[in-house]
This record gives sequence, structure tokens and C-alpha cells, in this order.
Amino acid sequence: MQISDFFEKYKGTVQELTIGKEGKSVIIGGDSVLPFHSFEGTMTRLPVIAMEVWDAPPPENWAEHLRSHFGDVVGSPVLWAKKCVETYGAEMICLYLASLAEDGEVDVAAVAARVKEVADAITVPMIVYGVGDKDADTAALKEIARVCAGEGLLLGPLVKENLNEIAEAAMEYGHSVIAQSPLDINLAKELNIKLTKFFPKDKIVMDPMTSALGYGMDYSFSVFERLKHVAVLFGDDMMKMPIIANPGRESWRAKEAKLNEQHGILWEAMTTMTLLLAGANVAIMASPDSMNLVKKMMGQFTVS
Repeated sequence: MQISDFFEKYKGTVQELTIGKEGKSVIIGGDSVLPFHSFEGTMTRLPVIAMEVWDAPPPENWAEHLRSHFGDVVGSPVLWAKKCVETYGAEMICLYLASLAEDGEVDVAAVAARVKEVADAITVPMIVYGVGDKDADTAALKEIARVCAGEGLLLGPLVKENLNEIAEAAMEYGHSVIAQSPLDINLAKELNIKLTKFFPKDKIVMDPMTSALGYGMDYSFSVFERLKHVAVLFGDDMMKMPIIANPGRESWRAKEAKLNEQHGILWEAMTTMTLLLAGANVAIMASPDSMNLVKKMMGQFTVS
């Protein structure tokens, strides 16, 4: 008997998805084993880390650690994004549409113009994330899809209430989408089934959400893990989409992170690494120090 006799037998492979346009693109997915189980099969590539940039200045109570890195550029999403790429080596940028949460009527044309300006200024692909308000997100993401035609953005969050409008705009203008469901494997599959009736499967990323401070990390981990199991162990075609995790902003909202810089760095790094071990293919992070820790941990693994 050999140790390989105890290895899992895999039936599925997570779909590969290209984010960005020719010359500045990143491929995610392609897993045919459980996360980092390169000893059992082919681990095509390591997960990708995106750094978060806001399209409006953060609030005054933003973590001082983050302000120490970005305080000189928070007034300009272009300069902020360029600093993430050129100074800290971000593989992707996630532009958080914080302006959608501001009081008063939102000028979606101005929001879309800012997104296009950032996309044109950087040399890496971009994720664009709304604020979770289905109406505001729908209006903004539809206009962004049109203005940024051909950029190959990853747009989200797409939820069941705005499924058709955002997905149709993304499909028309050549973008991918993030299908978001609230930490439930059945709801994730239900959303994928509805979406794939008219939208290509290889342009979808799943966001099962991250609630380490609410449900607890064990619950978040188990949902991510089950999504990956269903994809690679059982070969369920409706669950073979890459997974995205968004722990950065939530980690630095914690009181403990704001009060102690080292606690915050470790909080974000360990939350991110835990979700990558559970199955995330992309993670959105806020601190370059936390990102460097995660990259150091991932550097211990090999790909083939």
C-alpha cells in the first residue's frame, strides 16, 4: 500500500476565468484539487490578491494603519491605485464604489468616468465592487459596463434582485460578474442556475460573503470549503466557478484592528489565508503589510 492510495479522487475542475484585457489580464481558477493540495494533483496557479481602493475618501475613523500607507493619495483613486500597483505590487485593483453610499443623489456618469480613469491609469486588471444597495449598484454598474467596454472588468455584487440588469450589461460590453449569496451553498447554486440561463458560466465568480465577526470564521470556512468540494470532488457544473473573498475592509473595521496595528495586520492576514485555504481563488485586501504576509505564506506552496 502506498500513501497515494489515500488520496482523494477528483471529478471536477474549477473553470478558468480571465479578468482584464489583452496585455493586462489575470487568470483565476483552474483548480482540480482541494486548495493547496498539490501533492494530490495539479495545482495550476496560486490565488490572486487584489488591493482595495475607494473611489471617495474614507471616513475619519478609518484605521490609522491604512491611513499611514495611503493618507497622501486617498483624495485620488487614480493615485491610490497606482501606488498599490507600483509601490506595493498589487496583482489586481478592486475599486470600491464608496461614493454610492454618500448622502444625496449619485451622479452615475461621474462614477463611471472615475472608474474608466482608474482603469486607464493602471497596468493590472480591475474588480469593481458596489456597496450592496441593489438600486444604486445596478444603476452604477450598468453605466460602468458601458463606459468601460472592452476592459474586461469583474463587476459586482450581483444578487438575485438585480440579476438580469447587471448581467445583461456585462455580457453586452465584455465583462465578468460576481454572483453574491449570503453564506449558503444552496442559495449560491440557485443564483448560478438562474444566471447561467442567459450568461456564460466561464464569466462568473462566486462571492459567498465573509462573516468572520458574525457567523464566525468556522461558518464562513465551512461554506467556502463545501463550495469547493462540490466543484472538484463531485464535479457539479453549477458550482465550478472561481470564488472571491473580501476580508480586507471588514477586518479593519474591527475595534481590535483599529486599536492595535499588529493585531490588525494579523487579523486581516489570517482571515485572508484561512479563506484561501477554504477555497477562495481571489482575495481583496486593504493593507500591504497583511498582503505581504499572505504572499509569504503562499510562497511555501508550489504550482504545476
